[in-house]
Order: sequence, then C-alpha cells, then structure tokens
Amino acid sequence: MMIIGVDYHPSFQAVAFLMEATGECGEQELIHSDGQAEKFYRDLKQRGICVRVGMEATWYSRWFERLLAELGFEVWMGDPAEIKAKRVKKQKYDREDARLLRRLMLENNFPQIWVPSPENRDLRQLLWHRHRLVQMRTRIMNQLQALAMNEGYRFYRKPGRARLLVERRQGCAERSKRDRPVFQHRTAHTNPIRLLFITMDCVWKILEPTPRIELGTPSLRMRCSTS
Repeated sequence: MMIIGVDYHPSFQAVAFLMEATGECGEQELIHSDGQAEKFYRDLKQRGICVRVGMEATWYSRWFERLLAELGFEVWMGDPAEIKAKRVKKQKYDREDARLLRRLMLENNFPQIWVPSPENRDLRQLLWHRHRLVQMRTRIMNQLQALAMNEGYRFYRKPGRARLLVERRQGCAERSKRDRPVFQHRTAHTNPIRLLFITMDCVWKILEPTPRIELGTPSLRMRCSTS
C-alpha cells in the first residue's frame, strides 16, 4: 500500500508518499489547473497500487474527494486543530505539512474525523441553498410589509391578504403569457424568484398613485417612474 500525505490548496497540493512494501518515499507538488494532480492518481490506479490518502478537512476539495472515491482510494480526513497541535516545528511549509500527515498515518496517530457521504453532502448543499432563498424571500417580504404599512395597508390581515392574492394570481397569468416564448420550460408558479417579483409588482400596483418602481424579469431591470 502507498501512504500519501496531502497538504491541499485550491490551486495545487503538496504530497509526501511512502511505499510500505519497498520503503520508497518521495515528495512532489501537483498543480490542479493543468490536470497534473488527476493524472498522478489515475496512474497509480492503472498500476494497481492500493492508496491511502490523508489530508486536513478543508474547503474547495469536493472535486478531489470525488476523484479519489471514483478511483476507489481510501481517504482519511483529519481535524486541522489537532494536526496543528501535533506539529513540532512552528514554521509552516507545504511539504513539511505533507510529511507530518504521512508520519501521523504511519504512527496510527492520525486524528481522523467522520465525513458524510457524497449523497448526504449534496443534500445538505441543497438544503442550505433553500435556506438562503427563504431568507431572501423573508427579507423582501418584510420590506414590502413595512412599505405597505407606511402607506396605510396591512397585508397580514385577512382583507389585505385576499386582495394581494388576487393581484398576484393576475400577475402570474399576465407574466406567463408575456414570457412564454422565452421561458417555455418554466412558469411563474414554479420559479420562486419570479414569484417574488410578481408579488412586488402587485404591491406597487396596490400602492398607486405613490411613486412606482417596476422590477422586470428576466433582466431584473429597475425603472423608476412617478405617476
């Protein structure tokens, strides 16, 4: 088996490897942009070498972890804080960090942490994206609510909600007809961002004859006009 310590960076990685069978060891710096890193690991796979890779848990390494999983290599993720505490020299060099990771794996002293599966991580990313969209919607609706209350309307009460719902349905129908040639695969009911702007247009329509701002889609162009 080949033990590889990887000091990962977004643009490159420093590796320190050791062949347990022969005792051969070495160090190398692999660039990501020109495919050098991917070629290095694929060559190991073609040679039929079992590989164990140890690296610190870090950002921007999803593609690298996916590559190692595709090749069937064993991946150990380490706790950065504990690895830093085990560093003897205070100077931080890329190759020195790679050698440290390799030594910790050989000594069975590697602070390994649990890593979720790729499917689990993709699901978490989708949930986080949805959470941000909900936050965006809440901020916009709160601003619209404050603007409406400033003009004497209260949409959170039943009459106001009913009026806003009617206006929004009409706006959805109008925009669906207008945007159908451009958005044949989408409707205003399934696109939350477009639905937000439809709601905003409805609120501005209800607040007439106050100064009106129209937010157009898909270019999100803002036009200010005074009635």
